[in-house]
Amino acid sequence: MKFLALFFRALLAGTVSLAAVSAHAAPCGGSFEAWLADFKTEAAAKGIAQSAIATGLSGVAPDPGVLSRDRGQKVFQQSFEEFSGRMIPPRLSRGANMLKQFGSVLGRIEQSYGVPGEVLVAIWGLETDYGVNIGKFPTLRALATLAYDCRRGELFRAELLDALRIVERGDLTPAEMRGAWAGEIGQTQFMPSSYIKFAVDFDGNGRRDLLRSVPDVLASTANYLSSYGWQRGKDFEPGSANFAVLQQWNKSDVYARTIAAFASQLARAP
Repeated sequence: MKFLALFFRALLAGTVSLAAVSAHAAPCGGSFEAWLADFKTEAAAKGIAQSAIATGLSGVAPDPGVLSRDRGQKVFQQSFEEFSGRMIPPRLSRGANMLKQFGSVLGRIEQSYGVPGEVLVAIWGLETDYGVNIGKFPTLRALATLAYDCRRGELFRAELLDALRIVERGDLTPAEMRGAWAGEIGQTQFMPSSYIKFAVDFDGNGRRDLLRSVPDVLASTANYLSSYGWQRGKDFEPGSANFAVLQQWNKSDVYARTIAAFASQLARAP
């Protein structure tokens, strides 16, 4: 679902303070080629391998479609009743099936991180329809476009550096990295910075793969929530400590309430 970009951007704007541009930071404006050359120098100065820089940024060019979507964002104005009524019912039956299909994995994840399966499945369904709609924008190109743009260049430059770190550590290749227009990756739509911090290899294959591995996707989402203080065994209704954690996932109160409502309905599903 492409609406996620708006919420993650709100989350980032609210939780990330923009540091002063370093001596190596590539300035926005001017030609893209000059900016890209400066950015490659910056990435190397920050310890990213030349092989990751070369493969990740080979042939990259600005994407006018990304800029158009960035400038076309509108303030989210739907009520909880409107949004939850549109989002939950068409996903409830499949969500209940997912709870059963991945019950064993979800049980092990809850043991490890304390987050119940219905919460993870609710997020999974709302973000990408259980992995069906993860987005088709080349991630590195999208992030380079937004980093080059002067509106929030520092923010997206940091995300582009982390995207290169994902390539460097071998989790995903540049060609595999496709997602939403603002750089979100995977079945629960992690920004690269969150991917670096919270992605885990739960299936034990040596890669943190949030595109194809359902165990990695769900465990990484649980790790995110756990890292923000999820309390094992406690409820997640509005006003609770765990609801505050859902608001760390998404700053929109309507969205967080929809996660909670969806999870509650899944918990009662036959």
